[in-house]
Amino acid sequence: MNRRDLLAAVAAMGMAPGARALAADGDLKAAAREAWIFALPLIEMGQARMRMLRARPGDQPAAVNRFVHGRDLATPASRAITTPNNDTLYSSAWLDLTAGPATLTLPASGKRYLSVAVLDMYTDNDAILGTRTLGGEGGTFTLVGPKQPGSGPNLVRVATPHAWVLARTLVDGEADLAAAHAVQDGIVLKGPATAAPPAVAARNAPAGDYFASAQALLASDPPRPEDLGLFRRVAALGLGPASGFDPKRFNAGELAQIEAGVAEAKAMIFGNAGRQTFIDGWSYPRANLGLFGQDYLFRAMVALGGLAALTPVEAMYMRAQGEDGGGRFTGDGLHRLTMPANLPLDGFWSLTMYEATPQGQFFLTQNPIKRYAIGDRTGGLKRAPDGSLDIWIGRADPGGERSANWLPAPAQGPFAMTLRAYLPRAEMLDGRFRFPPVVKA
Repeated sequence: MNRRDLLAAVAAMGMAPGARALAADGDLKAAAREAWIFALPLIEMGQARMRMLRARPGDQPAAVNRFVHGRDLATPASRAITTPNNDTLYSSAWLDLTAGPATLTLPASGKRYLSVAVLDMYTDNDAILGTRTLGGEGGTFTLVGPKQPGSGPNLVRVATPHAWVLARTLVDGEADLAAAHAVQDGIVLKGPATAAPPAVAARNAPAGDYFASAQALLASDPPRPEDLGLFRRVAALGLGPASGFDPKRFNAGELAQIEAGVAEAKAMIFGNAGRQTFIDGWSYPRANLGLFGQDYLFRAMVALGGLAALTPVEAMYMRAQGEDGGGRFTGDGLHRLTMPANLPLDGFWSLTMYEATPQGQFFLTQNPIKRYAIGDRTGGLKRAPDGSLDIWIGRADPGGERSANWLPAPAQGPFAMTLRAYLPRAEMLDGRFRFPPVVKA
């Protein structure tokens, strides 16, 4: 996308008066473009809910208002959610508060890192409970939906009637799994029995199907009052919490305009999914990550490339710049990252390898030693006398002493790396500390 196209697309996102005027005058293409981007987080959440509640042979039974605990770390077979970490066990529950509040119980995790994020259907972290906020102590919390009367211990107000509760429990190697499982077993959700959620169209569905699903999701989980301006801008489309998108009311020419707007929205999102600002070879999270406000474009890009991202105060996610300048590595050469001996954080860190998809999603990749990340808990690493750590990154084993610190890249195709720092201190959050770049060896 060239600069002129990008400026036009940004204008269409409601960042310029011209865009608002176009949509108000009935420009279906502009309305479809903006509405598609606004709805993408809802669609991605709905799709994730479908995948995770769908029973598969050998899986633990899944149901609304009940946790399912993943007992093993993520592997290349883990494809339900983009950009998974390889540090923590995931426990997941899809929340339905339409019939009343739910009760969430957390165990005392002591020094073990634990976070339990309550994400509304627009992907904002309405609450993050765990090590940072509770100091390793457990507790019982009452999750209450919007406009519901609040009562019970430790009230947590959820912005939408449906939500996703995602817990991360740190694991320190295979020998630590049993102890981590015991912590997971103490994470319990109890809520009213409800019906299974409806099917949701995927992001690549025809525009009519996509917006029909978006309309249903808007009705079941209404947006915030401050989003009213957007729905006024896309009024030509008929999409809104109090209106109804109906593809039958559009003629062939109008449907073509809607599809053209969707195509432009996809070009924006898929084309810019890896485009970020880099400082010394790393992108750093925006302050509004995980609490997006009206930054609809950023929210959509995160929903595609990092669904369920935590807020920076809980965890910072950095993407290495890569050879294409946009976060992807494409060559076959060897790279090195030198990690300092001490980092300004109170949690842990890891560098995770991902294969990159054409639409900006990232998944763990197969490799001969089954190492998907290197972090401060990885066994067998060789450090320098000053405590620093050279990580060797490449498709082939670097050989010799370097093999101990090898992070394998995919055998072929583009790849990306995410550096995670949990519980960062002030100097990391405010930018006084910066990580060294990944360099060619």
